[in-house]
Amino acid sequence: MALRPLDNALPTTPERPKKQAKVAVSIQKQSDFGVNDENKAPLPPTADASVDYIPSENLEAMPDPETQITGLTEGLDSKDWTKVCESLNNARRFALFHSTMLAPILEKVLLVQVKAMKNPRSALCKTSIMASADIFNAFGDDLLQPTTSVAFDQLLLQLLLKASQDKKFVCEEADRALKAMVGSMTSLPLLHKLHAYVNHANPRIRAKAAISISHCVSKMGLEGMKEFGLVSLVQIAAHLLNDRLPEAREAARSTVISIYDALTENEEQKQESWQSFCQSNLSPLHALSMAKITLSQ
Repeated sequence: MALRPLDNALPTTPERPKKQAKVAVSIQKQSDFGVNDENKAPLPPTADASVDYIPSENLEAMPDPETQITGLTEGLDSKDWTKVCESLNNARRFALFHSTMLAPILEKVLLVQVKAMKNPRSALCKTSIMASADIFNAFGDDLLQPTTSVAFDQLLLQLLLKASQDKKFVCEEADRALKAMVGSMTSLPLLHKLHAYVNHANPRIRAKAAISISHCVSKMGLEGMKEFGLVSLVQIAAHLLNDRLPEAREAARSTVISIYDALTENEEQKQESWQSFCQSNLSPLHALSMAKITLSQ
C-alpha cells in the first residue's frame, strides 16, 4: 500500500482512515502555537523572516486603544504563533503608551511571554523577550506586586535561560531585557530575586545572574547594601569569585569594587578598613582574594 503524506488533507484512499486521525492528533501535540484542527485548511508555511522585530523607539500608540484592548487577550490566546507575535507587539504598544489599560491583564501578558519563550520558534521567543524590556520600562517595581510577582519570577528564569543559550540573536536580546529590568526596578527587591540563582546548577545561569547582581549593586548606596546585608553581599561576591565561568568571576569582581567604594567612601585608611571588614566576615582565603581585587584597581 502506498504511503500517504502526513498533513491535514483528507486521505485520497479509504484505507485505514483511523490512522490518519491518530497522526493528526500526534502532530497537534508538538506545539501550542500555530497548529490547525485536522478539518481546517493548513496555515501557510512558517517563515520567521515574516515577523517584524520592531525597535521600541519605532512603536506607535494604538489608534483606538479602548476598542483594541478587548482583542488583545484573544490574540494572545491564539493558536497561530504569528498572531501571538502580533499581539505581543501590540502589548508593547499598550505598555509604552497606554499602560493603565494593560495593567488589569498584566499577569496574563507575563504568562503568555513565559510560554512564548519556551516555544522552539526563535521569532516568537525573540518577540516575547523584546516585549519584556518594554514592560519592564513601563511598569518597573509594579511587577513585584503580589498580583504579578509569581509571573515575574517565571519570566526572570526564562530570561536568564535565554541569555545563556547559544542562539546569538536571542541571547543578545535577553541580555538587553535583563539590563532594562535592572535599570527600571529598585535594586533591593530585585537583588533578593536574583540571589536565588547564585547557586543554580547551570553555570551559565549563575553567570547571567551574577552580571545582573553586579549592575544592581552598582546602583546601590551604602544604606541600601546594609539593608540587604553587607556581609551577605560580600559572601555572594566571594562565592562567585570561584565560579567556573569567567563572566561570573568578572561580575563578582565588579560587585566587590562597588561594595568597597561604598564602604570606604568616608574612610581615611580605605584598604586597612576593607581588609578588617573582610577578615571579620570571610574565610582567610576569601579575605585575601578581596584584598587583591581592591589593591589592583
